[in-house]
This record gives sequence, C-alpha cells and structure tokens, in this order.
Amino acid sequence: MYREKGFNMAGKGIKNELAEKLSEAIKKLSGTYGDFEMPTIILENPKDKGHGDFASNAAMVLAGKLKKKPREIATAITETFKCDLVEKTEIAGPGFINFFLTPTAWHTVIKDVISEGEKFGSSDLGGGKRCNIEFVSANPTGPLHIGHGRGAVVGDVLANVLEFAGFNVTREYYVNDFGNQMDKLGKSLKYRYLESLGMECEFPEGGYPGDYLKEIAEELKAQNGKSLLASDDTFFSKTASVRILKIIQDDLQTFRVGFDIWSSETKLHESGEVAECVAFLRSKGIIYENDGALWLKSTDYGDEKDRVVIRQNGLPTYLASDISYHRDKYERKYDLVIDIWGADHHGYIPRMKSVIEAMGYDPSTFRVLLIQMVNLMRQGKPVAMGKREGEFVTMREVLDEVGVDACRYFFLERKSDAHLNFDLDLAREQSNKNPVYYVQYAHARIASVLRKAEEAGIDINDLKSADLSLLKNTAELEILKKINAFRDVVELMASSFEPHHLTFYLKELVSLFHSYYYDNPIVGEDRELTRARLLFVTIVKMVIARGLKLLNVLAPERM
Repeated sequence: MYREKGFNMAGKGIKNELAEKLSEAIKKLSGTYGDFEMPTIILENPKDKGHGDFASNAAMVLAGKLKKKPREIATAITETFKCDLVEKTEIAGPGFINFFLTPTAWHTVIKDVISEGEKFGSSDLGGGKRCNIEFVSANPTGPLHIGHGRGAVVGDVLANVLEFAGFNVTREYYVNDFGNQMDKLGKSLKYRYLESLGMECEFPEGGYPGDYLKEIAEELKAQNGKSLLASDDTFFSKTASVRILKIIQDDLQTFRVGFDIWSSETKLHESGEVAECVAFLRSKGIIYENDGALWLKSTDYGDEKDRVVIRQNGLPTYLASDISYHRDKYERKYDLVIDIWGADHHGYIPRMKSVIEAMGYDPSTFRVLLIQMVNLMRQGKPVAMGKREGEFVTMREVLDEVGVDACRYFFLERKSDAHLNFDLDLAREQSNKNPVYYVQYAHARIASVLRKAEEAGIDINDLKSADLSLLKNTAELEILKKINAFRDVVELMASSFEPHHLTFYLKELVSLFHSYYYDNPIVGEDRELTRARLLFVTIVKMVIARGLKLLNVLAPERM
C-alpha cells in the first residue's frame, strides 16, 4: 500500500490540481513496487521554458525508496498519469518529469482571478499563527532618517504579505525612552531653551545638536516664557521625547505605516518587569554576579562572551530591558517573533537568540531581518548625508522630494540586507525608466482601455461569457503564466521573509503587458475577440492592483 506522507503543493489552482493528479499516479505505483512511503515531492516552474510549464523530481526522490532507476519510475508514473490540463509529459535528464500544459489550462487562471477577486494569490501558509513584527523602533531623540524609512517599508509590506498568507499579524513599535540617551536629550533641550531666552550656557557633552530641538525650545518659550527655568532635566527629557515621538508618528502616518502596539522601555522599568525578569533568570542560574555586576551566562548558548545586564553601579544595561521586552512578547503567546534591525546590530542576533533559549522559548521562532544603509544619489553622485551640523537627511525630506509611492517602491528594489543606492532623480521622473511609474502606468493604461471600451458601447461588466479560447497567442499565455505565479511569489515572500520579491514580480508582469499592448489591439473589429481581450486585461489590472496594495502603493486609474 501507498502511505501518504507529504507533497509540496504550495498554492492553489493549476498547480494544486496538477499535484493532485501526480499524487494519484504515484499511488498507483504500489501495485507494481509494493509498500512505500512517499517523501515530500516538489512541483516547480522550470527556469528553461523548453522543460515545460512544471517539473517534478518525484521519480528521483522515490528511486532510493524503491531501489529502481529514476527514469524507470518516471516512465511508470507518466503511463498512469492523467490530467486534462496537460498536453504532454516528457522525461528529462536523470528522471525529471516535465509537464506541458494546454492553452485551455491557462484560461482557468482568468476564472480564478475573477472568482477569487482580492483574495487571488492569498494562502493559508500561516494557518492563523500569531506573528509579531517589531520594526522602526527608532529612539525618540530625533526625526526618522532614510534608514528608518527603509526599515518601515520592509516591516509594513512584510506584515501585509504575512497577513495575505494566512498569519495573524501584530505590528509593534518599541520606544527606547529610557537611560542615558534620554538624559542627554533632556540636557540638550534645556540648553536650547536657555539659549532661546538669550542665556549663556555650555552645550552638554554628547548632546543632540540638531535644529529640531531648537524648534521645540522655541515652542516652549512661546508657551511658557521663563517659567520653566526651575524645571529639572527629567521634565525636558520627557517633553522632548513626547514631542519627537509625535513627529515620528506623523511622518509614519504620511508614509502609510501604522502600528497596532506602541511599547515603552520606560514602562517596562516602571512596572518592575525588568527587575522581575532579571531576578527570574538569576534564580535559574542564567544570570550570575561577578565583580559587583550581574552577567548573563550567554556563552552557554553560543554567544562569544558573557554580557553585563546590571552594571556595578546598579544601573541596568540596554540588554536588561531588551531581555524583558522579548520575554513579554513571548508571554503574549506569539508563534513567530520578527525583529527588524539596522545592519550594525548584526552581532546582537546570537546574543538575543541565546537569551530566548535561556528563558525556555524556542529560538527558531525568533527571526531578525537586517536593514542595510541607503545611499542617496543625485545626478549619479552621492548626496551628502548631513545638510546641517549635527543633522542628517530625514525621511520626511525624501518623502517631500519624491513622494510616498516612489519612496516605498524604491526601498524594496533590493533585498533588505543589501546596500541600496536611491536615485532621487529617477524617483521623480515620470517615464518608464522609473519602476514605480512603469508599474502604475500599466494599471492606468488598462483603466483607460476599459473606459474607451465603455464609450464604444461595450458592457465591461458583462464579460464573463467571453470566449477564452480566442486567447491563444504566445504573449497572452505568457502573461497568464505570470499571473498564475503570483500565488507562488506570495508564499515565497511569506516563507523567506523577503518582501522585495514583489517589486521584481510586478516589473516582470507589467513588462509583459506593455509589450503585449503595443502588438495586440484590445478593442478591434472582432467583437468576440475584443470581449475576450477586455476580460484578459481586466484580470491583469486586478493583479497589478493587488500587488500594489500589498506594497501600500497607489494604483491610479489615470496618469
């Protein structure tokens, strides 16, 4: 008897039906080869079009189990394989089975898109698992810079993708509003406040010299005059952090990035959670005392050295609150915890994994995505990152110059852990050289075609009865194949945590469409062919819109 174990059938539609038919053919092998248990078998799209539309390694995987040559097994499978979607099968190389589909098979993609609507491409990969994505989490000591902006887009789009793939996602921002940095921020704002009153004072060592504190100081002076002279540094640090956090929140809102939870490091300390967590780990022998300080025994979990959590002066390190914060996330029963950090925090990953394991949680459920630097370019040359002394190019400045859509799209033009050259001139350009314009224009172009069809008296809302058999040229079938691949792209992004694949996919799809548009009139004298092509471009438009929605980029009807 054939004993079911697994078959990799990511996605739905054509691929799923083909996988089911292949499974049925494999089960019939038990009559020839006897009892066996089938391991996971892959069904994938070959890179070489000459190898068919799909290929499977089934025969090679089974060869070791059945002690037979792969090509013999492949022959046995193809002799019993039956599927109306398949025009022919071929056995290639050591035993790959290649499947060549009929044009009619690809027409089912149109029906799938129409019937599934906005759910087309979605997946149950996540199975409702609870996922926490913490991203941006910039210190409230200054406005967001472009590096934060890239992290914001990666986190936001990844959250969208994971939700689309069946995860229950929580977006979280961790506000680092505790410790020495906040003391320096308070002293810096107090200096600016005194300066605004015309009083001479010395700028604090290691303070924040940015002009944004001057603006806050001027507001304090306008509202309070000299009445704040007796206020201590704590007042100024809290005032500054609250004002700056509001600036950050406003910028993120403009950038179409939202959060479900805003966590505070200060509240972790004030609630006693940090102290309780340290005491818990100390009781487990994971934290020990040495030279008057408390140390995390992280070398027991693969870290290169043990780490201080409470200094000799009794003050906690950042690691102490970070341990408590991650414990809190796991205590909230998330199945998957994702942190998005700057690339300079690379060495912090094994440390945090060791802490998670030490606390009794599964470190494999903790993932960190690193965000590499962004280099702004203008006329082919790097843009100076500091526009004024003590400052940097803010995310807001880039948004104001190139717009939200271009900024979001460009930040996903490369994998997050690779350096990104952001071409400001290209981002502003309204031509097909600009990738986001190129994608949006395809959507607007189809919208224009549909409007003109309506003006010509065609009911574009009554196209479901169109004769799809008329869609048979190579360009149409290639576009349908690319649309069908949208499901796989979603699952690839959700399983690899790499949302940049979506920008690549959209560019490939619209490139195929633009080429098709120039060579094939959509609205012509043949009424039935017109109706079929209008339905065809309608589903292209729907998939482009779905992809742009995952990116949180607008899909314009006119450009």
